[in-house]
Amino acid sequence: MIQKIISGAQTGADRAGIDAAIESGVEYGGWIPKGRKAEDGTVPEKYTELTEVPRGGYPKRTEQNVIDFDGTIIFTYGKLTTGSALTKKFAVQHKKPFLHIDLDTALKPSSTIKAWIQENNIQVLNVAGRSASKSPGIYEHVKGIICEIL
Repeated sequence: MIQKIISGAQTGADRAGIDAAIESGVEYGGWIPKGRKAEDGTVPEKYTELTEVPRGGYPKRTEQNVIDFDGTIIFTYGKLTTGSALTKKFAVQHKKPFLHIDLDTALKPSSTIKAWIQENNIQVLNVAGRSASKSPGIYEHVKGIICEIL
Protein backbone atom coordinates (compact mmCIF):
# COMPACT_ATOMS: atom_id res chain seq x y z
CA MET A 1 0.00 0.00 0.00
CA ILE A 2 1.25 3.46 -0.90
CA GLN A 3 2.22 5.50 2.15
CA LYS A 4 3.67 8.51 0.34
CA ILE A 5 3.73 10.07 -3.13
CA ILE A 6 6.76 12.05 -4.21
CA SER A 7 7.61 13.97 -7.35
CA GLY A 8 9.75 16.73 -8.80
CA ALA A 9 6.69 19.06 -8.85
CA GLN A 10 6.86 20.06 -12.51
CA THR A 11 3.54 20.95 -14.13
CA GLY A 12 1.62 18.01 -15.57
CA ALA A 13 2.17 14.46 -14.31
CA ASP A 14 4.39 15.45 -11.36
CA ARG A 15 1.92 17.89 -9.82
CA ALA A 16 -0.97 15.56 -10.56
CA GLY A 17 0.70 12.98 -8.30
CA ILE A 18 1.13 15.49 -5.48
CA ASP A 19 -2.41 16.85 -5.80
CA ALA A 20 -3.85 13.32 -5.85
CA ALA A 21 -1.94 12.54 -2.65
CA ILE A 22 -3.21 15.72 -0.96
CA GLU A 23 -6.79 15.02 -2.08
CA SER A 24 -6.54 11.41 -0.84
CA GLY A 25 -4.98 12.30 2.52
CA VAL A 26 -1.67 10.62 1.68
CA GLU A 27 1.71 12.13 2.58
CA TYR A 28 3.67 13.77 -0.22
CA GLY A 29 7.16 15.14 -0.76
CA GLY A 30 10.13 14.90 -3.06
CA TRP A 31 13.12 16.77 -4.39
CA ILE A 32 12.61 19.87 -6.54
CA PRO A 33 15.09 22.10 -8.38
CA LYS A 34 16.96 24.79 -6.47
CA GLY A 35 14.91 27.99 -6.51
CA ARG A 36 11.67 25.93 -6.83
CA LYS A 37 12.09 26.22 -10.61
CA ALA A 38 9.25 24.98 -12.84
CA GLU A 39 8.02 25.67 -16.35
CA ASP A 40 5.27 27.93 -14.99
CA GLY A 41 7.78 30.00 -12.97
CA THR A 42 8.18 28.53 -9.52
CA VAL A 43 6.62 25.61 -7.69
CA PRO A 44 3.80 27.15 -5.62
CA GLU A 45 4.57 27.69 -1.93
CA LYS A 46 1.41 25.76 -0.99
CA TYR A 47 3.44 22.60 -1.62
CA THR A 48 5.22 22.78 1.73
CA GLU A 49 6.59 19.23 1.92
CA LEU A 50 9.06 19.53 -0.97
CA THR A 51 12.84 19.88 -0.60
CA GLU A 52 15.09 21.84 -2.92
CA VAL A 53 18.22 20.08 -4.13
CA PRO A 54 21.27 21.92 -2.73
CA ARG A 55 22.65 22.39 -6.24
CA GLY A 56 21.65 21.43 -9.72
CA GLY A 57 18.43 21.69 -11.65
CA TYR A 58 16.00 19.28 -13.23
CA PRO A 59 18.41 16.38 -13.85
CA LYS A 60 19.68 16.39 -10.25
CA ARG A 61 16.20 16.43 -8.70
CA THR A 62 15.08 13.71 -11.13
CA GLU A 63 17.97 11.47 -10.11
CA GLN A 64 17.45 12.10 -6.37
CA ASN A 65 13.76 11.22 -6.60
CA VAL A 66 14.64 7.96 -8.36
CA ILE A 67 17.45 7.07 -5.93
CA ASP A 68 15.75 7.98 -2.66
CA PHE A 69 12.40 6.28 -3.09
CA ASP A 70 10.96 2.81 -3.77
CA GLY A 71 9.90 3.00 -7.41
CA THR A 72 8.88 5.34 -10.22
CA ILE A 73 5.92 5.50 -12.57
CA ILE A 74 6.54 7.54 -15.72
CA PHE A 75 3.41 8.82 -17.49
CA THR A 76 3.50 9.90 -21.12
CA TYR A 77 1.38 10.11 -24.23
CA GLY A 78 3.56 8.07 -26.56
CA LYS A 79 7.22 7.23 -26.23
CA LEU A 80 9.64 8.42 -23.57
CA THR A 81 11.44 11.62 -24.53
CA THR A 82 13.67 14.23 -22.81
CA GLY A 83 13.06 14.30 -19.04
CA SER A 84 10.93 11.16 -19.06
CA ALA A 85 13.67 9.24 -20.86
CA LEU A 86 16.19 10.59 -18.34
CA THR A 87 14.00 9.32 -15.50
CA LYS A 88 14.06 5.82 -17.00
CA LYS A 89 17.83 6.05 -17.52
CA PHE A 90 18.35 6.89 -13.82
CA ALA A 91 16.03 4.06 -12.72
CA VAL A 92 17.96 1.54 -14.81
CA GLN A 93 21.33 2.96 -13.71
CA HIS A 94 20.40 2.78 -10.01
CA LYS A 95 18.56 -0.55 -10.35
CA LYS A 96 15.25 0.89 -9.14
CA PRO A 97 11.85 -0.41 -10.23
CA PHE A 98 10.05 1.73 -12.80
CA LEU A 99 6.92 1.46 -14.87
CA HIS A 100 6.20 3.42 -18.04
CA ILE A 101 2.52 4.07 -18.66
CA ASP A 102 1.79 5.25 -22.20
CA LEU A 103 -1.62 6.86 -21.76
CA ASP A 104 -2.26 6.54 -25.50
CA THR A 105 -2.22 2.74 -25.36
CA ALA A 106 -2.66 1.65 -21.71
CA LEU A 107 -5.91 -0.29 -21.42
CA LYS A 108 -6.32 -0.52 -17.65
CA PRO A 109 -3.56 1.64 -16.19
CA SER A 110 -4.88 1.49 -12.60
CA SER A 111 -4.90 -2.31 -12.60
CA THR A 112 -1.43 -2.45 -14.16
CA ILE A 113 -0.07 0.02 -11.61
CA LYS A 114 -1.64 -1.75 -8.61
CA ALA A 115 -0.12 -5.08 -9.69
CA TRP A 116 3.31 -3.46 -10.22
CA ILE A 117 3.14 -1.75 -6.81
CA GLN A 118 2.34 -5.04 -5.10
CA GLU A 119 4.95 -7.01 -7.04
CA ASN A 120 7.69 -4.49 -6.15
CA ASN A 121 6.51 -3.73 -2.61
CA ILE A 122 6.31 0.00 -3.37
CA GLN A 123 5.41 2.12 -0.36
CA VAL A 124 6.87 5.47 -1.46
CA LEU A 125 6.00 6.11 -5.09
CA ASN A 126 7.75 8.61 -7.37
CA VAL A 127 5.27 10.01 -9.92
CA ALA A 128 6.98 11.41 -13.00
CA GLY A 129 6.18 12.16 -16.61
CA ARG A 130 5.50 14.78 -19.19
CA SER A 131 4.94 18.42 -18.34
CA ALA A 132 1.63 20.16 -19.02
CA SER A 133 3.06 22.23 -21.87
CA LYS A 134 4.32 19.16 -23.72
CA SER A 135 1.27 16.99 -23.01
CA PRO A 136 -1.94 19.00 -22.58
CA GLY A 137 -4.47 17.10 -20.48
CA ILE A 138 -1.92 14.87 -18.76
CA TYR A 139 -2.49 16.50 -15.36
CA GLU A 140 -6.18 15.49 -15.23
CA HIS A 141 -5.52 12.02 -16.63
CA VAL A 142 -2.71 11.21 -14.16
CA LYS A 143 -4.50 12.74 -11.17
CA GLY A 144 -7.52 10.51 -11.81
CA ILE A 145 -5.36 7.40 -12.06
CA ILE A 146 -3.35 8.17 -8.91
CA CYS A 147 -6.53 8.98 -6.93
CA GLU A 148 -7.94 5.65 -8.08
CA ILE A 149 -4.91 3.65 -6.90
CA LEU A 150 -4.80 5.45 -3.57
